[in-house]
Formats: sequence, C-alpha cells, structure tokens
Amino acid sequence: MIESPSHPGGTSPPGALTAGAGRDDRGLGAAWLRFWFEPANPQPLALVRILTGILGLLLLWSYASDLQAWFGPDGMVPEQVAAAWRPRWGMSLYDLATTSAALQGIFSVTVAAFVALLLGLGTRLATVAAAILWASLLHRGPMLAGPADDCLAVLLWCLAVGPSGHNLSIDRWLAARAGRPPPGSSSWARVSLRLLQVHASAITLAAILAQLKGDAWWNGTAAWWLAARAAAVVDAAGLYARSEYLMNLVTHAIVAFEILFAVGLWFAATRQTVARTALVAWPVIGMLAGEPLWGFAMAIFAVPLARVDRS
Repeated sequence: MIESPSHPGGTSPPGALTAGAGRDDRGLGAAWLRFWFEPANPQPLALVRILTGILGLLLLWSYASDLQAWFGPDGMVPEQVAAAWRPRWGMSLYDLATTSAALQGIFSVTVAAFVALLLGLGTRLATVAAAILWASLLHRGPMLAGPADDCLAVLLWCLAVGPSGHNLSIDRWLAARAGRPPPGSSSWARVSLRLLQVHASAITLAAILAQLKGDAWWNGTAAWWLAARAAAVVDAAGLYARSEYLMNLVTHAIVAFEILFAVGLWFAATRQTVARTALVAWPVIGMLAGEPLWGFAMAIFAVPLARVDRS
C-alpha cells in the first residue's frame, strides 16, 4: 500500500533516511521512514498555503459583521459560557479582550496573520500565529464552529510543520533578491504532506461513519434533506421530489465518493485520479450540503495529492 520509490544508482535518499543506510530498505521500518521523512518538493505546500489563506480570510469575513454581537462586552456568548463548551484544557487569547476596542484589535491581528500567510511573508511565524489565533477564535465561541472552521484548524497545523513559504511567497522573492538559491527537497515538507494525506482520509472516514448512523443515507433520502435545508446553496429539492431515482443516485454517489476518497488516497494507482476528482467533487458536495466553504476546505487537502510528480 505504501510504495517504495527508486533512486538513481541505488543510492540512499538524502536527509532523514541516511541514518538507515546499510539496512534492508525493503523492511517495514524503512517503508515507514520513506513514507514520513523522504525529502519532498515543498512547492505543493505553497499551493495549500495560498488556498488556506483564502479560506481563512473568507471565514474571518463571516465572523466580522457579528463579532461584537457575539463576543463583545455585552455579547450573546459571555466568556463563562464559552469556557463551559471548551475542552478541559481549552483556552483563548480572545478572553483577554474585555473591551470592544480590544476585541477588534485582536481580530485585526488575526486577519493580518492570515494575510501574511496568504502572501508568504514571515511564513513560518505567520502560520503558527494564524493557527493559534484561529484556535483562540474557535474556543471563544465553540458552539458556533462549523465543519469548515475545524478543517481550517487542521490545515493550519499541518502547514506549520513544513516549509510552505519556500515557493510562491514574498519570503522566496526576498531570498532570491539576496542571492540565495532556491531550496531543494525537504524532509519536513514530506511530513507536512503526509499529515495532510492522513487527515484528509481520517476526516472523510469520520464523515462516512457519522452519515451511516442515520437511516437517510441508507434509504437514499439524505440528498433531499440536504437540499431542503434553509442554508442550502443549490435548491435541488424540487428535482428530487420529481425523481426518487435521482435523489437515491445523488445520496449513494456522495457516500461512494467519500469511501473512494478515504481509501483511494492510500494506493499509488488510484491516488492521483481520486485526488483530481476530489477537486471538483468536494466543492459540489459542499454546495449540495449548504456548506460550500467546507467543500472548499476538503478540496484543499486533495491539492498536493493531485500533482503529477507524486512519490
């Protein structure tokens, strides 16, 4: 299931794998090292970083208009209420904002961190800052968080591990002006890419298990329930009402795709095709479910896996 890429001349790959030189490179331990640490091209992380920055700014925009109404001094979600919803060790920097001006100030810092992430300016620091500030915002109102919010948090921490600013960034432009050569492959890039792959599969598997607990996904009516939601972006309820077969087809097609995605990412023969299909399928599913930004977030996970130069 985990393929073993070849190397010219039979030499061992550089970086983290050199410690395994002289040992059988066909063993489980060597395969584990290759999977997690074989140096990889960091350019796919730059694409994920840019898309994650866009997603983050869109989600922040959705919070902006009601920020004071929810979290202000007289807001509908007092700090004590938010704390009761958090995990035991959950905390939030937004708890420090006891005035409207302070709340707006820390929110502006959060926006600035995502802009820096998008542009690749001080990328490593910007990514960590965006991850911490985003987690703080979610912990300030955990009952308001949706699936796209949670996916963004995962994307940010996966990016924080790898060198996502080595390409398509202001950091790279400044380095080029200073005469520094483009960075090569990186073991940390591999770790970050694998974390994205693992989480993409795990999130999808969790969604499948949650769906199959309900009868609607078994009897084929789930597509109608999704379309009938007030927040649904695409109004397909009328079409489903006229064609039970179409309703059943869409319902079971969603589940079939999710299973294919969760499993297909782990096989070299199917990974690229599944990932490329996901770039279209996830946004469509998000639209049907009334969660377009969640569909966008899930498609971001598939971006690095859809590239031609996969190992």
